[in-house]
Amino acid sequence: MSVQQRDAAIVGIHEFPSRDVEGELSPLHIKAQSASKALADAGLTWSDVDGIYDAGEGGASGLTIAEYFGLSPTVIDTTNVGGSSYQFHAAHARRAIAAGKARVALLTYGSTAHSNVARIGTGGRGMGGYPADNLESFAGLTLIANYAMCARRHMFEFGTTSEQLAEISVATRFHAMRNPDAVRAMEDLEFLDIRETTVDDVVNSRMIADPLHLLECCMISDGGGAVVIAAPDVARDCRHKPVWILGTGEATKYPEGGADITSSAAVQSGPIGFGEAGVGPDEMDIAMIYDSFSITVLTILEDLGFCLKGEGGHWVEGGRLRFDQPSEGPALNTDGGGLSSNHPGMRGIFLLIEAARQLRGESTAQVEGAKLAVAHGNGGMLGSRHSAGTVVLGGD
Repeated sequence: MSVQQRDAAIVGIHEFPSRDVEGELSPLHIKAQSASKALADAGLTWSDVDGIYDAGEGGASGLTIAEYFGLSPTVIDTTNVGGSSYQFHAAHARRAIAAGKARVALLTYGSTAHSNVARIGTGGRGMGGYPADNLESFAGLTLIANYAMCARRHMFEFGTTSEQLAEISVATRFHAMRNPDAVRAMEDLEFLDIRETTVDDVVNSRMIADPLHLLECCMISDGGGAVVIAAPDVARDCRHKPVWILGTGEATKYPEGGADITSSAAVQSGPIGFGEAGVGPDEMDIAMIYDSFSITVLTILEDLGFCLKGEGGHWVEGGRLRFDQPSEGPALNTDGGGLSSNHPGMRGIFLLIEAARQLRGESTAQVEGAKLAVAHGNGGMLGSRHSAGTVVLGGD
């Protein structure tokens, strides 16, 4: 392992506990409450913050969020690349801190997708304004159908089965049942038969978009959270041991003639992030992977190099992604993931939060002795235009 640059660290985290606010709170309220508690978690105050990172998902531009928080930041970043925005924010915050432009960066997210009855997966594509809009929008392909197309192609190319894809849902539900907030979320969102699931449960659940079943699709919830990232001298004096950002990678991919829709932009971002951190996928204890659908995870695991392209189906078999089998491979989405804990529309910030929990030894599905984690976000639509953000994290 090469010498690692420890330029910035996650020092404060908070995940908003409710997944159903019933219209009582706005996204801005969720962001503010989460930010206050993440700063308290770090032992810092609002006055310490000089960097604001915001994806505008709460209807708040960089100007609005600074005013709402009552801050005068020297760095404002409003990058929005969908669900991976917070991986991009973490990378940008690290660079700003290393350059001396900021010392304490605040990342926040808030959404009331459930209360607003947002049809995130089964509604229209909802991405108007992209270059090929005149060729694609009229066709009526829903977001979930786009992912189903990728899953079917993966099956055709590599012989992947529904039973193999189901292993991902089974592992995340196994972790969710150990997370009280995830169990409460399933109760509040009126899930039926809340328990650990089996491969048979998944493949016998209702078909949503062939070949993806109900239990392979993320929930639609309210929610939010906040992450505080600080310079090394600040981090050393915070309440918890620092979780260092060791490497980051960013990439995008879009429709091209003859392109491989079974590969994601993680093919590009992963090697950059791991290379910068000086570690490999095989050294990861935790893999927090964006799980909008089961195929999202399978594709990204391959593309990040946990296994070869096309071998993901066999690689995930046998429960190897569970937290209690650390010798088999990285523990996947130990908070329950978007499949069984929360998915308010852009889930990237929760990947950072749970990875930090693991490296602080605070997860409800704790991997003993966890030292390294990867948090990888996917924004947009797999198999179409999307972004990839890879963040490699290490404990102190």
